[in-house]
Amino acid sequence: MAPRRPRGKIRVGGFGGATGLADYIRGHGIDMVIDATHPYAATISTHAAEACLVASRPLLRFERQAWQPRKGDRWIVVDSLSAAARIAPELGRRAFLTIGAKELAAFATSTNVWFLVRLVEQPSDPVPLPNFELLLERGPFELAAERQLMSQLRIDLLIAKNSGGEATYAKMAAARELGLPVLLLRRPRLPPAETAGTIADAIAWAKEKAR
Repeated sequence: MAPRRPRGKIRVGGFGGATGLADYIRGHGIDMVIDATHPYAATISTHAAEACLVASRPLLRFERQAWQPRKGDRWIVVDSLSAAARIAPELGRRAFLTIGAKELAAFATSTNVWFLVRLVEQPSDPVPLPNFELLLERGPFELAAERQLMSQLRIDLLIAKNSGGEATYAKMAAARELGLPVLLLRRPRLPPAETAGTIADAIAWAKEKAR
């Protein structure tokens, strides 16, 4: 389930904050930066904005458009996963949890909720939940399959991040069709930056800056 690696040099690991990233940009002759991290990766996006300002390099943030509620949606938008954990038992007893591996601990004390946890790959640490089933799958996901999954496992609550894009939207549509409530984590505020909503626009920006 490992993702396909892009062409070019790949660096894994941190940079040492905004200062370290600025030093890396200047030291490696980088002319421009495209921040294509997850919409909830607020720390690295903040560091990228600060580093590009210090290093005097242009920055583009590739930002998938957030999902918008549609007729029939039962969204409860929260500002933190701790808030979601507090509210969850009031909304359901069998929750489909799709927030990634790093923040599962927010639900560690939710003893009266059973979780279906979907991750892209096996987590390196034990899942810190009292009652759960682990499902390893990589999107994109189809609406019919998501609807069937939720129905078969008697899911009565979806907990998700507003990641945007088409690859994982099917779960949102399935929840709407099944009449399920959705606890949706609000996107974090990010520093101002020029943005692009499609890969084609991001490539066009890079070509323009390279002239």
